[in-house]
Amino acid sequence: MKLVRFSHRNSVFNGVLEGTEITVNGPEGSSWTVRLDEVTLLAPVQPSKVVSVGLNYSNHAQELGMDIPSEPVIFLKPPSAVIGPGKDIIYPRVSSRVDYEAELAVVIKDKTKDIQPEDADKHIAGYTCMNDVTARDIQKKDIQWTRAKSFDTFAPLGPWVETTLDPADLRICSYLNGELRQDSSTAEFIFNIPELVSFVSRMMTLLPGDVISTGTPPNVGCMEPGDEIVVEIEGIGKLCNHVRAEGLS
Repeated sequence: MKLVRFSHRNSVFNGVLEGTEITVNGPEGSSWTVRLDEVTLLAPVQPSKVVSVGLNYSNHAQELGMDIPSEPVIFLKPPSAVIGPGKDIIYPRVSSRVDYEAELAVVIKDKTKDIQPEDADKHIAGYTCMNDVTARDIQKKDIQWTRAKSFDTFAPLGPWVETTLDPADLRICSYLNGELRQDSSTAEFIFNIPELVSFVSRMMTLLPGDVISTGTPPNVGCMEPGDEIVVEIEGIGKLCNHVRAEGLS
């Protein structure tokens, strides 16, 4: 099942996408439908926080010549970084290199705290695509990653939340201006999704709609204003965004 959030006639709704039609459940058991091509898709959730994982693909660690971490390395992105499909990624004036990072994102279903890995599935609403946009020059300069990862528009999400999906071995790709750049599988995860959800929940309370982004595969690269970047994940779909220089409309 695909859960969508969209705008239509100046209002925002949540619905279920089947084929090309979205069903919206109204009050007292009522419902109505609208065609997908008649709406504007928004980020499928509005998280209170985006928890991202660094270096979680074994082939990415090999590419970088880095040791496999003994525990997940995590950082946060603010809600203000979240944008939906079709929205522009803003290339900030203060950066000279902005990179794409295709990632599978886990969406949390309910209030989740201090759980064991075997209980994680009960707290997952579904999965979506994410682009962990990064100002790489700033990341290399700063001691920690917050500034490089947290600019407005640096967390594209979408196009929807897929609720019925086995995330254990999914092809994950990125395309820059139509050219395949990243191509890997979630089978390369160092830490699987139950382990990640449990690990994060032991530090912080996860709330409904919160996102855990599970790391990126090899071959991340830079984007320029005017570029189109697509994240595609098997069983979910495509998240497409364009890059625009800060200050330009």
